[in-house]
Amino acid sequence: MRLATWNVNSVTARLPRLLDWLATAQPDVLCLQETKTSVVAFPTAEVAALGYESAVAGQGRWNGVAVLSRIGLADIATTFAGAPSWDADTAADTLFTDGAGIVEARAVGATCGPLRVWSLYVPNGREPTHPHYAYKLAWLEAYRAAIADEVTAGPFVAVGDYNVAPTDADVWDVAAFAGSTHVTPAERDALAALRELGLSDVPARALKNDVPYTYWDYRGGAFHKNLGMRIDLVYASAPAAAAVTDAYVDRDARKGTGPSDHAPVVVDLDL
Repeated sequence: MRLATWNVNSVTARLPRLLDWLATAQPDVLCLQETKTSVVAFPTAEVAALGYESAVAGQGRWNGVAVLSRIGLADIATTFAGAPSWDADTAADTLFTDGAGIVEARAVGATCGPLRVWSLYVPNGREPTHPHYAYKLAWLEAYRAAIADEVTAGPFVAVGDYNVAPTDADVWDVAAFAGSTHVTPAERDALAALRELGLSDVPARALKNDVPYTYWDYRGGAFHKNLGMRIDLVYASAPAAAAVTDAYVDRDARKGTGPSDHAPVVVDLDL
């Protein structure tokens, strides 16, 4: 089976590119992030015309995740137990761990054929001194606790935009990120805690490029200069990781007119 993950940075803006990519790449399962649309406005009919069912968590113009599958969808979860909430409408952005605030549309899980899949859009964090950074760490810890049993139940993947570069080699110049999020020890420790559940980071090769970055800023010609980051990750349980036959970053999907600032990560598995 072919699994892919892609932060599309608005499924509405990217819909023609998405449909073309689905028809060309032919993934059995595609996890989307930053769809920026409500559940009702999600292009369910358009992807269904290509043979895909949709599991969607959305909330208007922010966040949003989905799982598209042409091999079945079951046991759909549009959040996870203990997910912290966030209220961005208060005078000072506030993290809630007591059920107040809004549980953002950042995670959707589904069973697709033999594989349990989660599509994740991890909070950005903004900057290490911002409340959103504490929210990011709390979110990752809550997700780790929520999936502990699922990881050992069978082939399992948690994929998506983690907004964390796991190592210094996963950014074009770590010195450029001094004092910024995405590379701090606490964020990387949160990823390590996920891996300690029995998950491994599936390495991907880059098509036509030596460095498998998955994100490039729109500004300053970052893509053409290859000033990128690897923040779109595939974390797989042992049975899923053992089934991987190929994995690559489809850098070509970042080219052309009106692309997302992320490229898809594609994984082939023999399940």
